[in-house]
Amino acid sequence: MMRHPRVWMGLLLWSLFSQAQAAWTTNMTQGATEVSHAVFDLHMTIFWICVVIGVIVFGAMFWSMIIHRRSTGQVAARFHESTTVEILWTIVPLLILVAMAIPATATLIRMYDTSESDVDIQITGYQWKWHYKYLGQDVEFFSNLATPQEQIHNQTAKGEHYLLEVDQPLVLPAGVKVRFLVTAADVIHSWWVPAFAVKRDAIPGFVNEAWTKVDKPGIYRGQCAELCGKDHGFMPIVVEVKSRADYDAWLADRKAEAAKLKELTSKEWTLDELVARGDKIYHTTCVACHQAEGQGLPPMFPALKGSPIATGPKEDHLHRVFYGKPGTAMAAFGKQLSEVDIAAVVTYERNAWGNNKGDMVTPKDVLALKQAESK
Repeated sequence: MMRHPRVWMGLLLWSLFSQAQAAWTTNMTQGATEVSHAVFDLHMTIFWICVVIGVIVFGAMFWSMIIHRRSTGQVAARFHESTTVEILWTIVPLLILVAMAIPATATLIRMYDTSESDVDIQITGYQWKWHYKYLGQDVEFFSNLATPQEQIHNQTAKGEHYLLEVDQPLVLPAGVKVRFLVTAADVIHSWWVPAFAVKRDAIPGFVNEAWTKVDKPGIYRGQCAELCGKDHGFMPIVVEVKSRADYDAWLADRKAEAAKLKELTSKEWTLDELVARGDKIYHTTCVACHQAEGQGLPPMFPALKGSPIATGPKEDHLHRVFYGKPGTAMAAFGKQLSEVDIAAVVTYERNAWGNNKGDMVTPKDVLALKQAESK
């Protein structure tokens, strides 16, 4: 009678193990592009070559250990150099390496052939976001982490795509060859989307090329694959592949938005409008370092609440946001944000968390600073 509980327990453990094993895969995925399929096929080819080598080597080893064991009276042979054996163990591995190198070289040549692309996109890594610029289309934007801070700080349950959500994904047309020009503005990053078999280092002062062609519309996710700072894990990549018609419609909308944003620079803004817009910009761009309530993370990231910068002359505050502070983690946002967004975030910081300066920086002020810089 005592054996039945053990039997049921064994069956339960076996069932749980089977379910876990079914959800656990050790192989790489085939991906969603021609190149990723070629990489997977190469991987499997090399894998089976290694399996055959392992079976032969270990088979010969175990056969020798069993057949020539001492208990059967076997006596070890005494010999030294064998020219035949030395030639064989040089030529056979060489032939194996050549057999592996031929498909590997063909795949690498294919991976690095960025010619004849239909769409060119410049990808620039920043701490800790990505900037995408569609060359020749007058469309560019930043892609920031969109996972709510409440999930990051364990205040609410984590979502399905925790730390893999962005506010603006990179959008690509399906069935079109897209060339990526990958670089960085501050430290070394790495743009990696496993489903595309694309992983390129983003290095300041250098431009690395990659390409992809995705036939199936959908959403594909990746991450920065280079340790780029304290928020390295908060730098996801989301690529949305649309049909050609949907992509053209999206591109037209982005061009219209860019034109509208330029018009907003000349608009007469009110303090409340700038504060409301600045709230959104701050909680997208600045909150990781300076925190939601402006308390910062001293000493690396000083507080903005009651700080000399946020409560001092607005010209100094604008200068700090625009140019950053060399030698510190404070980045220059002059080329990262639009005139409207810089004016809004500075105005927000000067009127949030009890700072209550009551003044504002307008987009025209930022535009004047940019024009003065270009002279």
